[in-house]
Amino acid sequence: MRVPFRYFDRSPEVIRLTVLRCIRYPLSLRKVEDLLFERGIDICHETVRLWWNRFGPRFAAEVRRWRAENLWAVPQWRWHLDKVFVRINGETHDLWRAVNHTGEVLEVFATNRRDRKASMAFLKRAIKDIGIGRRQVCGR
Repeated sequence: MRVPFRYFDRSPEVIRLTVLRCIRYPLSLRKVEDLLFERGIDICHETVRLWWNRFGPRFAAEVRRWRAENLWAVPQWRWHLDKVFVRINGETHDLWRAVNHTGEVLEVFATNRRDRKASMAFLKRAIKDIGIGRRQVCGR
């Protein structure tokens, strides 16, 4: 298995700490740079951007997987579909969202159709990505 951190001069723990701060909190790259400087880690905001672009999707998927596994422990865990109208390039589209009981957005899907076929496509995709069986979503 290839190690993703092998070409970087910083330790994997520093890279993980930096990228998880960007994922977890809505901070700018320069704010993350300042926070790390306070801890004695001197890096440039461009390095933070490089690490975010390279490792952000991987760590975000790990966080999503971890949250999904831990949410099963909550007996009242529920999620619902939410539809919002947005304008993209001057055209009105439907933005479908799957939102859990804490208000966290689990999945997003934009479509230019407003019909049952589009909603069912999003529902099937959300069930597949979130990893919940059909019986639990439909409440049967």
